[in-house]
Amino acid sequence: MPNDERSPEAQESASAGHVRVLVIDDEPEIRRAVQLGLTSSDFTVAWAPTGQRGLEMVAQWHPDIVLLDLSLPDMDGIEVTRSLRTWSAVPIVILSVRSGDADKIAALELGADDYLTKPFSMGELLARIRVALRHAAHTATGGTDASARFVTDGLALDFARRQVRVDAREVHLTPTEYEVLKYLAMHAGQVVTHRTLLRAVWGPSYDDEVHYLRVFIGQLRRKIEPEASRPRYLLTEPGIGYRLRSPD
Repeated sequence: MPNDERSPEAQESASAGHVRVLVIDDEPEIRRAVQLGLTSSDFTVAWAPTGQRGLEMVAQWHPDIVLLDLSLPDMDGIEVTRSLRTWSAVPIVILSVRSGDADKIAALELGADDYLTKPFSMGELLARIRVALRHAAHTATGGTDASARFVTDGLALDFARRQVRVDAREVHLTPTEYEVLKYLAMHAGQVVTHRTLLRAVWGPSYDDEVHYLRVFIGQLRRKIEPEASRPRYLLTEPGIGYRLRSPD
Protein backbone atom coordinates (compact mmCIF):
# COMPACT_ATOMS: atom_id res chain seq x y z
CA MET A 1 0.00 0.00 0.00
CA PRO A 2 1.56 3.34 -0.99
CA ASN A 3 2.18 5.99 1.64
CA ASP A 4 -0.50 8.60 1.09
CA GLU A 5 -1.90 11.54 3.00
CA ARG A 6 -5.43 11.46 1.68
CA SER A 7 -7.92 13.37 3.74
CA PRO A 8 -9.58 11.39 6.53
CA GLU A 9 -12.84 11.61 4.60
CA ALA A 10 -11.24 10.06 1.48
CA GLN A 11 -9.62 7.29 3.49
CA GLU A 12 -12.85 6.63 5.34
CA SER A 13 -14.68 5.86 2.12
CA ALA A 14 -12.50 2.76 1.71
CA SER A 15 -14.29 1.03 4.59
CA ALA A 16 -17.88 0.67 5.65
CA GLY A 17 -17.10 0.31 9.39
CA HIS A 18 -18.56 2.51 12.06
CA VAL A 19 -15.66 2.59 14.54
CA ARG A 20 -12.99 5.04 13.41
CA VAL A 21 -9.39 3.95 13.94
CA LEU A 22 -6.52 6.37 13.37
CA VAL A 23 -3.15 4.66 12.88
CA ILE A 24 -0.14 6.93 13.44
CA ASP A 25 2.73 4.91 11.97
CA ASP A 26 5.14 5.39 9.07
CA GLU A 27 5.99 1.69 8.46
CA PRO A 28 4.36 0.45 5.20
CA GLU A 29 4.39 -3.21 6.31
CA ILE A 30 2.59 -2.48 9.56
CA ARG A 31 0.12 -0.21 7.76
CA ARG A 32 -0.73 -2.94 5.25
CA ALA A 33 -1.21 -5.61 7.90
CA VAL A 34 -3.24 -3.42 10.22
CA GLN A 35 -5.43 -2.07 7.42
CA LEU A 36 -6.23 -5.57 6.18
CA GLY A 37 -7.06 -6.85 9.66
CA LEU A 38 -9.14 -3.85 10.72
CA THR A 39 -11.11 -3.30 7.54
CA SER A 40 -11.98 -7.00 7.36
CA SER A 41 -13.42 -6.59 10.87
CA ASP A 42 -15.53 -3.60 9.73
CA PHE A 43 -13.44 -0.81 11.24
CA THR A 44 -12.93 2.45 9.36
CA VAL A 45 -9.22 3.21 9.09
CA ALA A 46 -7.31 6.46 8.52
CA TRP A 47 -3.56 6.93 8.50
CA ALA A 48 -1.01 9.51 9.59
CA PRO A 49 2.71 9.01 8.83
CA THR A 50 3.96 11.59 11.37
CA GLY A 51 3.15 12.64 14.91
CA GLN A 52 2.17 16.15 13.92
CA ARG A 53 -0.17 14.91 11.19
CA GLY A 54 -1.63 12.47 13.68
CA LEU A 55 -2.41 15.23 16.18
CA GLU A 56 -4.08 17.26 13.44
CA MET A 57 -6.20 14.30 12.33
CA VAL A 58 -7.37 13.56 15.88
CA ALA A 59 -8.63 17.13 16.06
CA GLN A 60 -10.20 17.06 12.58
CA TRP A 61 -11.48 13.50 12.23
CA HIS A 62 -12.39 12.61 15.84
CA PRO A 63 -11.37 8.93 15.78
CA ASP A 64 -12.79 6.46 18.30
CA ILE A 65 -9.32 5.05 18.99
CA VAL A 66 -5.70 5.78 18.08
CA LEU A 67 -3.01 3.19 17.33
CA LEU A 68 0.31 4.94 17.87
CA ASP A 69 3.88 3.98 17.01
CA LEU A 70 6.56 5.38 19.32
CA SER A 71 9.26 5.79 16.64
CA LEU A 72 7.93 8.45 14.28
CA PRO A 73 10.00 10.54 11.86
CA ASP A 74 9.20 13.92 13.42
CA MET A 75 8.53 13.31 17.12
CA ASP A 76 8.50 10.56 19.71
CA GLY A 77 5.21 8.77 20.30
CA ILE A 78 5.62 9.45 24.02
CA GLU A 79 5.36 13.17 23.22
CA VAL A 80 2.33 12.55 20.99
CA THR A 81 0.67 10.78 23.92
CA ARG A 82 1.57 13.60 26.30
CA SER A 83 0.19 16.19 23.88
CA LEU A 84 -3.04 14.28 23.19
CA ARG A 85 -3.78 13.84 26.87
CA THR A 86 -3.80 17.61 27.41
CA TRP A 87 -6.97 17.94 25.31
CA SER A 88 -8.32 14.53 24.27
CA ALA A 89 -9.53 11.38 26.05
CA VAL A 90 -9.44 9.24 22.90
CA PRO A 91 -8.20 5.70 23.72
CA ILE A 92 -4.57 5.16 22.71
CA VAL A 93 -2.97 1.76 22.04
CA ILE A 94 0.79 1.92 21.56
CA LEU A 95 2.32 -0.28 18.82
CA SER A 96 6.11 -0.35 18.99
CA VAL A 97 9.24 -2.45 18.50
CA ARG A 98 10.54 -0.98 21.76
CA SER A 99 10.24 -3.71 24.36
CA GLY A 100 11.91 -1.93 27.28
CA ASP A 101 9.88 -1.52 30.44
CA ALA A 102 10.76 2.19 30.69
CA ASP A 103 9.01 3.02 27.40
CA LYS A 104 5.93 0.98 28.30
CA ILE A 105 5.66 2.53 31.74
CA ALA A 106 6.16 6.07 30.40
CA ALA A 107 3.45 5.65 27.74
CA LEU A 108 0.95 4.05 30.14
CA GLU A 109 1.50 6.60 32.89
CA LEU A 110 1.08 9.47 30.45
CA GLY A 111 -2.35 8.12 29.54
CA ALA A 112 -1.98 5.40 26.90
CA ASP A 113 -4.57 2.67 27.40
CA ASP A 114 -2.49 -0.29 26.30
CA TYR A 115 0.83 -1.32 24.74
CA LEU A 116 1.59 -4.00 22.14
CA THR A 117 5.12 -4.91 21.13
CA LYS A 118 5.75 -5.57 17.43
CA PRO A 119 5.36 -8.11 15.97
CA PHE A 120 1.88 -8.89 17.28
CA SER A 121 -1.01 -11.02 16.11
CA MET A 122 -4.06 -9.37 14.58
CA GLY A 123 -6.26 -11.31 16.99
CA GLU A 124 -4.45 -9.79 19.96
CA LEU A 125 -4.65 -6.30 18.47
CA LEU A 126 -8.40 -6.62 17.86
CA ALA A 127 -8.92 -7.86 21.42
CA ARG A 128 -6.97 -4.92 22.87
CA ILE A 129 -8.89 -2.44 20.69
CA ARG A 130 -12.24 -3.81 21.86
CA VAL A 131 -11.19 -3.64 25.52
CA ALA A 132 -10.05 -0.03 25.14
CA LEU A 133 -13.30 0.91 23.38
CA ARG A 134 -15.41 -0.77 26.09
CA HIS A 135 -13.52 1.08 28.79
CA ALA A 136 -13.94 4.40 26.97
CA ALA A 137 -17.70 3.80 26.63
CA HIS A 138 -17.90 2.91 30.33
CA THR A 139 -16.08 6.13 31.26
CA ALA A 140 -18.23 8.25 28.93
CA THR A 141 -21.45 7.04 30.54
CA GLY A 142 -20.11 7.54 34.03
CA GLY A 143 -20.32 3.80 34.61
CA THR A 144 -23.93 4.05 35.72
CA ASP A 145 -24.90 0.58 34.52
CA ALA A 146 -21.63 -1.19 33.88
CA SER A 147 -20.13 -0.28 37.24
CA ALA A 148 -22.84 -2.09 39.25
CA ARG A 149 -21.21 -5.47 38.61
CA PHE A 150 -18.08 -6.86 37.06
CA VAL A 151 -18.00 -10.47 35.87
CA THR A 152 -15.26 -12.39 34.10
CA ASP A 153 -15.48 -16.15 33.89
CA GLY A 154 -16.13 -17.28 37.49
CA LEU A 155 -15.04 -14.05 39.19
CA ALA A 156 -17.75 -11.50 40.08
CA LEU A 157 -17.63 -8.15 41.88
CA ASP A 158 -20.74 -6.39 43.13
CA PHE A 159 -19.59 -2.81 43.61
CA ALA A 160 -22.73 -1.63 45.38
CA ARG A 161 -22.46 -4.37 48.05
CA ARG A 162 -18.64 -4.58 47.98
CA GLN A 163 -18.97 -8.33 47.52
CA VAL A 164 -16.60 -10.63 45.65
CA ARG A 165 -17.55 -14.13 44.54
CA VAL A 166 -15.61 -16.88 42.79
CA ASP A 167 -17.79 -19.57 41.24
CA ALA A 168 -20.71 -18.32 43.40
CA ARG A 169 -18.62 -18.68 46.59
CA GLU A 170 -18.26 -15.43 48.54
CA VAL A 171 -14.66 -14.38 49.12
CA HIS A 172 -13.85 -12.19 52.10
CA LEU A 173 -11.30 -9.49 51.30
CA THR A 174 -9.76 -6.85 53.51
CA PRO A 175 -10.73 -3.26 52.61
CA THR A 176 -7.34 -2.70 50.93
CA GLU A 177 -7.47 -5.96 48.99
CA TYR A 178 -10.93 -5.00 47.77
CA GLU A 179 -9.77 -1.55 46.62
CA VAL A 180 -6.88 -3.09 44.67
CA LEU A 181 -9.21 -5.57 42.96
CA LYS A 182 -11.86 -2.92 42.33
CA TYR A 183 -9.38 -0.58 40.64
CA LEU A 184 -8.13 -3.38 38.41
CA ALA A 185 -11.73 -4.35 37.59
CA MET A 186 -12.53 -0.76 36.61
CA HIS A 187 -9.64 -1.01 34.12
CA ALA A 188 -10.13 -4.66 33.18
CA GLY A 189 -8.16 -5.84 30.17
CA GLN A 190 -5.77 -2.91 30.46
CA VAL A 191 -2.28 -2.82 31.89
CA VAL A 192 -2.18 -0.87 35.16
CA THR A 193 1.36 0.12 36.16
CA HIS A 194 2.68 -0.45 39.67
CA ARG A 195 2.87 3.29 40.31
CA THR A 196 -0.64 3.97 39.02
CA LEU A 197 -2.11 1.26 41.25
CA LEU A 198 -0.11 2.36 44.29
CA ARG A 199 -1.21 5.97 43.85
CA ALA A 200 -4.85 5.02 43.32
CA VAL A 201 -5.09 2.82 46.43
CA TRP A 202 -2.47 4.13 48.86
CA GLY A 203 -1.62 7.64 47.62
CA PRO A 204 1.41 9.38 46.02
CA SER A 205 3.72 8.76 48.98
CA TYR A 206 3.69 5.04 48.05
CA ASP A 207 4.90 5.54 44.46
CA ASP A 208 7.95 3.32 44.82
CA GLU A 209 6.61 0.68 47.22
CA VAL A 210 6.35 -2.07 44.59
CA HIS A 211 7.21 -4.78 47.12
CA TYR A 212 4.26 -3.60 49.23
CA LEU A 213 1.93 -4.01 46.26
CA ARG A 214 3.26 -7.49 45.51
CA VAL A 215 2.27 -8.61 49.00
CA PHE A 216 -1.35 -7.59 48.39
CA ILE A 217 -1.40 -9.12 44.91
CA GLY A 218 -0.16 -12.38 46.41
CA GLN A 219 -2.88 -12.27 49.06
CA LEU A 220 -5.54 -11.57 46.44
CA ARG A 221 -4.39 -14.45 44.27
CA ARG A 222 -4.56 -16.86 47.17
CA LYS A 223 -8.17 -15.82 47.75
CA ILE A 224 -9.58 -15.48 44.21
CA GLU A 225 -7.49 -17.75 42.00
CA PRO A 226 -8.23 -21.48 41.63
CA GLU A 227 -4.44 -21.92 41.56
CA ALA A 228 -2.47 -18.93 42.86
CA SER A 229 0.77 -19.97 41.14
CA ARG A 230 -1.00 -20.08 37.76
CA PRO A 231 -3.36 -17.08 37.86
CA ARG A 232 -6.43 -17.09 35.65
CA TYR A 233 -7.76 -13.62 36.50
CA LEU A 234 -5.02 -11.40 37.93
CA LEU A 235 -2.20 -11.42 35.39
CA THR A 236 1.31 -10.01 35.75
CA GLU A 237 2.88 -7.76 33.10
CA PRO A 238 6.55 -8.35 34.06
CA GLY A 239 8.35 -5.22 35.17
CA ILE A 240 5.31 -3.04 34.46
CA GLY A 241 2.23 -3.90 36.52
CA TYR A 242 -0.92 -5.99 36.40
CA ARG A 243 -3.88 -6.72 34.15
CA LEU A 244 -7.22 -8.13 35.31
CA ARG A 245 -8.76 -10.47 32.80
CA SER A 246 -11.34 -8.70 30.64
CA PRO A 247 -14.95 -9.92 30.59
CA ASP A 248 -15.49 -12.46 27.81
